[in-house]
Amino acid sequence: MPDWEQMYRESDVESMPWFSPDLDHDLARALDQLGIRSGRALDLGAGPGTQAMGLAERGFTVTATDISATAVQKASDRARQRGLTVTFVQDDILASRLEGPFNFIFDRGCFHTLEPDRREDYVRTLFAILVPGGFLFLKCFSVREPGDYGPHRFTPEAIRALFAGPFEVHSIEETEFHGARQPNPLAVFSVMRRSPQ
Repeated sequence: MPDWEQMYRESDVESMPWFSPDLDHDLARALDQLGIRSGRALDLGAGPGTQAMGLAERGFTVTATDISATAVQKASDRARQRGLTVTFVQDDILASRLEGPFNFIFDRGCFHTLEPDRREDYVRTLFAILVPGGFLFLKCFSVREPGDYGPHRFTPEAIRALFAGPFEVHSIEETEFHGARQPNPLAVFSVMRRSPQ
């Protein structure tokens, strides 16, 4: 994986492959279908901050995190220019200082960059900061995406195996990442709910 701080320091965020100015279409559809219209939202690995801003525009109380301090600063500046209130925080989800609980978490590209031996730590952390019954919306590269460059790829079965127990898997769909890269990378979008206990 790249040096995220160096990348955000040296690059224009709009040129990054994952940059998308709009709220992710899969997330928007899921929120509408589930009737989720309020609450505390966490945008995990927020990068350019566009997803956090899209959620703020929908009226959510949004915290957005990234491991890169420069990403956080640039996203915070963009939100301020648009008159949006988002709490941007530099944080490493594998050594997180976040205090929940959150009603839902959106991860559009953080999880699939983690080393395989840290995935269980990720699941435990998200379980701890979500309210019982809170939703996790996870979007990551699909095993159908050609090649092996970039993030790890996942099958729906692998997602179920990793999250089952702490989370109830509601749905997993094959989809795409809309962004600056063409053709759109192939993705899986998962809707999961934190178990009550």
